[in-house]
Amino acid sequence: MANEPLLNLDLPGLRKVRSGKVREIFDLGEHLLFVATDRISAFDVIMPNGIPRKGEVLTQISHFWFSQTEKLVPNHLACRASDPLPAQLQKYATQLERRSMIVKKSQPLAIECVVRGYLCGSGLKDYQKTGAICGIKLPPGLQNSSRLPEPIFTPATKAETGHDENIAFEEACKITGRDVAEKARDLSLKIYSFAVEYALKRGIIIADTKFEFGIENGKLILIDEVLTPDSSRFWPADQYQPGRNQPSFDKQFVRDYLETLTWNKQPPGPVLPSDVVAKTTEKYLDAYRKLTGKEI
Repeated sequence: MANEPLLNLDLPGLRKVRSGKVREIFDLGEHLLFVATDRISAFDVIMPNGIPRKGEVLTQISHFWFSQTEKLVPNHLACRASDPLPAQLQKYATQLERRSMIVKKSQPLAIECVVRGYLCGSGLKDYQKTGAICGIKLPPGLQNSSRLPEPIFTPATKAETGHDENIAFEEACKITGRDVAEKARDLSLKIYSFAVEYALKRGIIIADTKFEFGIENGKLILIDEVLTPDSSRFWPADQYQPGRNQPSFDKQFVRDYLETLTWNKQPPGPVLPSDVVAKTTEKYLDAYRKLTGKEI
């Protein structure tokens, strides 16, 4: 059924390299195949039921932003969204349609490249404790969802299990080397500023986002997903009001529901009710609609 969520995927004859919280990654030889499932995670726990069409939205929004930003930074796409599948994948077309990307192989950086334009999430918690995020001092008196004086680069470690941890820029330099860290920081801020301006004209505030970069042939390229509702906080601009949590187009809606439960945020996650699932699907589709002006 078209509305049945895709939760697991194996493609006989193709070696699965990795199964992440959302993506399945297969080895195609020269390239990799990324397939976004409809799994959803919150608080680093994968929920037992998924969000129908979520993988399609994540993939198509990534394709959209890769195309929009390719003049700012090269990326890992080996094929465009409109290109036909290679012959070896044709028999899997039904499973892969609209939710797959064929990408170049690269060596991912060992840091998350987070940019924040507004005060929320773990950044808000850090600010309330220390008046700073990742060692960057912020003005006193900011409140939940305040717009920051300017976007800030707040790198994080990549945790194989559990939560990523915010780190100071100097720590990121030790992990990747200063030259690479500085380039990743400058590109992250440039892409974020471009995307914020674009999205705001379409009624969306991008409060923060996480970029992934890799090294390919000695050069830094943008990889993984980009500016999706899973890697960013998307807020409706017409409802923005500092001092509170914002309504959102992203999986914050699921997090907010889970916060109402007596759940210890350890696996297994609770089954999401059908109304929460349906509303979340609509939020993802609405984000795509607003950003691109198209239906998926």
